[in-house]
Amino acid sequence: MTPVAEAEVIVVGAGIIGAACAHELARRGLRVQVLDDGRGGATGAGMGHLVVMDDNPAELALSHYSLGLWRQLRERLPDACAYRNCGTLWLAADHHERDLARAKQQALADHGISGELLDSTRLASLEPMLRKGLAGALKISGDAILYAPATAHWLLGNASLIRRQAARVRSVAGDQVELADGRVLRAQRVLLANGFAARELLPALPLRPKKGHLLISDRYPHQVGHQLVELGYAASAHASHGTSVAFNVQPRPTGQLLIGSSRQFDTLDPAIEPSVLAPMLRRAVDYLPALAELNGIRAWTGFRAATPDGLPILGEHPRQPGLWLAVGHEGLGVTTAPGSARLLVDLMLGECPALDPRPYLPGRFAALTGDLP
Repeated sequence: MTPVAEAEVIVVGAGIIGAACAHELARRGLRVQVLDDGRGGATGAGMGHLVVMDDNPAELALSHYSLGLWRQLRERLPDACAYRNCGTLWLAADHHERDLARAKQQALADHGISGELLDSTRLASLEPMLRKGLAGALKISGDAILYAPATAHWLLGNASLIRRQAARVRSVAGDQVELADGRVLRAQRVLLANGFAARELLPALPLRPKKGHLLISDRYPHQVGHQLVELGYAASAHASHGTSVAFNVQPRPTGQLLIGSSRQFDTLDPAIEPSVLAPMLRRAVDYLPALAELNGIRAWTGFRAATPDGLPILGEHPRQPGLWLAVGHEGLGVTTAPGSARLLVDLMLGECPALDPRPYLPGRFAALTGDLP
């Protein structure tokens, strides 16, 4: 069947990464066709925390860059996107973690990100629901939250050059896409931005699923004012094996509390697992004892797509000209969506990105270059 030219760029995936990429491409004047099979993914399952993370320099650079782009967009986002500049409190349980908070403050300050160290008294005045005896916290005022599904929908609908189509993709090869109904579409470039599902189309992608549980409460306005995260969260987020839980609570604009988080490797079973959910909630109650008296109304799971080095894959496939990749964002897809999109489109158009692209390029993985280990 002769391929049909549908757009200058075909984007596979309508989650937050695919939507941000489509939006950025359209902003540069390119016609974009977005294909999505409607199965849903990490965008609909995550917390929507816009947070600067500093586990390594490349993660810090991309998350910081992206938060700046989100702030540029915030005045244009509709109410449904629920953008709130609530800030993050990184909680120190003891004096050792207070030292970690101080080190984190300095690491962020070195990149122009201000943070305020809070003692236990100041922390208790800001968040009285927290348990007594915490050693303090690091407050990052620039962090925010938003509702990712509505934001992805807005990004896709905010340009006349974007056309969205419900379609199941059977295969990709360079600049061509074959649909499940047998049609073959072509474009100057094809972009895979469909999270872990990209493995179905490109099995060599070095992605592992990280399953997570979340629970949301009934409406209890004004109970929590900031995103609350334990300082041990980073160790949980970047673990490479086993099952872990960490305290992470987000105040939603509805007055509900979104409670996380957990990580499990190498499973694609979407079932809620009491053996994981229960310790996650116990961890939450340990930090916020009053949670034990509140009603939880729904729990669910989702899957993050993780790379071996914890950084996303952004750039052209080293062995398939015309095929571009924007996958592997793990738990930072919402945070880094606009930065990932801007960097990727700069590379597509031969422009100089604001960030050094080398830490994110596909060619860093032998599975994609074909090199023997």
